[in-house]
Amino acid sequence: MYTIFIGSDHAGYSLKSFLIQELTSKYDVIDCGPERLDKQDDYPDYAQKVCEQVLEHSARGILICDTGIGMSIAANRYEGIRAALVTTEFMAERSRLHNNSNVLCLGEALLSNEENLALVHTWLQTDFIEEERHIRRVEKLDMLG
Repeated sequence: MYTIFIGSDHAGYSLKSFLIQELTSKYDVIDCGPERLDKQDDYPDYAQKVCEQVLEHSARGILICDTGIGMSIAANRYEGIRAALVTTEFMAERSRLHNNSNVLCLGEALLSNEENLALVHTWLQTDFIEEERHIRRVEKLDMLG
């Protein structure tokens, strides 16, 4: 069992709660907030909390807002974070296979809870292909930040 850090803003709060409930039996899920629904919260605050934990623990994280765009932008500001905004299982798989993404960004307003859960399962069950070309590309990405 490995650890997943998860956070959202108010627009992703419902999906975050659903995912925590669904994932807790298989993973050690750490809720990085918010603890309660607050329509005045700001997504960069929760992106920071999750990204810092992912980097400190060499773990994976999930960030949620209404579209996933804001969380993706915020998360990718952190050196060592490779956040992927995904809307299909193919994207979830490729973000791990080819890019070794360590943060998954989701949009609560884009898909149903069940569709988002399928993306999460695909992402969590997919390993990075440690082929030279993919390793080289990820190393180049990490050097950009």
